[in-house]
Amino acid sequence: MVPIQVVLFLLLSRAGNVFATSLEPAMGGINPIDIKGKQFVDSQTGDPFFIKGLAYQPGGSADVKQDHDPLSEPTICARDIPLFQELGVNTIRVYSVNPDLNHDYCMSLLAMAGIYLILDVNSPLPNQHLNRYEPWKSYNPFYIDHVFKVVQQFSNYSNTLAFFAGNEVINDFKSSQLSPRYIKQLIGDIKMFSDKHCARSVPIGYSAADDLKYRVSLSNYLACSNDSNPRQKVDFYGVNSYQWCGKQTLKSSGYDLLIDSYKDYSKPVILSEFGCNKVLPRKFGEIEGIFSSEMVKVFSGGLAYEYSQESNNYGLVEIQDEGDIKLLSDFHELKDQYRSVDLSNIKGKTDINQFKGDVPCKDTYENMNIKMEIAEELSKELIEDGVTVDVGKHIAINLDKLHPNKAVYNMDGTPWQGANGFKLVHDLFPQAKDKATSKDDKKQKERKESTEHKKSTATALKCLTIYDWAVVISTITIFAITMF
Repeated sequence: MVPIQVVLFLLLSRAGNVFATSLEPAMGGINPIDIKGKQFVDSQTGDPFFIKGLAYQPGGSADVKQDHDPLSEPTICARDIPLFQELGVNTIRVYSVNPDLNHDYCMSLLAMAGIYLILDVNSPLPNQHLNRYEPWKSYNPFYIDHVFKVVQQFSNYSNTLAFFAGNEVINDFKSSQLSPRYIKQLIGDIKMFSDKHCARSVPIGYSAADDLKYRVSLSNYLACSNDSNPRQKVDFYGVNSYQWCGKQTLKSSGYDLLIDSYKDYSKPVILSEFGCNKVLPRKFGEIEGIFSSEMVKVFSGGLAYEYSQESNNYGLVEIQDEGDIKLLSDFHELKDQYRSVDLSNIKGKTDINQFKGDVPCKDTYENMNIKMEIAEELSKELIEDGVTVDVGKHIAINLDKLHPNKAVYNMDGTPWQGANGFKLVHDLFPQAKDKATSKDDKKQKERKESTEHKKSTATALKCLTIYDWAVVISTITIFAITMF
């Protein structure tokens, strides 16, 4: 006969359990990139970071509107980011965005793919860029408001690598006499605004036209520091260079002169655009030069121009009217070159401890007019009070539902048999995932214990006699009367 105490325990011990857990996310995943001396570095590991990049602006720089930009449409990002991974890039450059749109999905998907963003703060829309010939008209509160919105929104994404304060603003004699002072003012304004309102200080640079009359002297002017405006200096410098055409060497292409021009420069330098198309098909042989032992001592990589085929014939892919993708020969050539680069091997060829301190400004710079006066109060109020913008944040994305509704084709129209979709490189919310897994495990354990408990109860009840049942019922009745 089963002891009455056991039966009572089995009958009365089944009380409901409430299980709850907080799933507040803890940010993880991709590390921000910092600058140390003349190099980009991983902010957590301290390892040098070299850019294997790609210019990305489907539709051209003018295709930014009130309702969309390159980083605002989840379906487009889900279509293109797996192709970035197939190419082997770790960074993309976007030339213009609308900060009034939401970019959380695309920036999160890029981060999960292990891809950083270099973003231009200007756009071709009115009041969103500097007029190189009349900068005093375009440097107004509307323009500054736009720039600050872009900076504040994207500074919060850990995979925003850097901002460009300008792209080829100075490209001839007239602009060299009118715009240098405004570019330097903008850089300082962005930094002072970031110090006060942004989650972190993202590096600020400038992307220069490859014109020897201006790019070297401009780089020195933008990097110099003076006591009255110590924040008005770039953190890095970019050169748009298309001089390596066809089969070349460091010497025949003139890359050796690029290296010589910036070997003593105080900041990191990159090729902010490369990919000459005067010789077709493009073989991207310059990538071997860019990541050679000679060049990595001075340059930190570069960005190939460009993802989508536009009227200027630099595209890697052609975007069809329905949004499908046709891969062009340049796609495969760039992929082969980038995938041949072993960044872990390159790290051993650089001196991470090389450091160039602040360089004081000179009174004059060759071919540059730096004496323009600017009304600094134009930005003072916005720097103090801030701007109204939704701050960016990484979000959780269910990769099981990441199925772009666009097809990818080879040049001959046959379906592309390439990589099988998106590859997760960084989990942005690892702790949330661990908690969810823990919750599922505990629920499974509870279900198992409940099943075993029911089986034990049934086994015990089967062993009871009529007398046992009479005692049990009487005991329960007495217990109930006592409780209530």
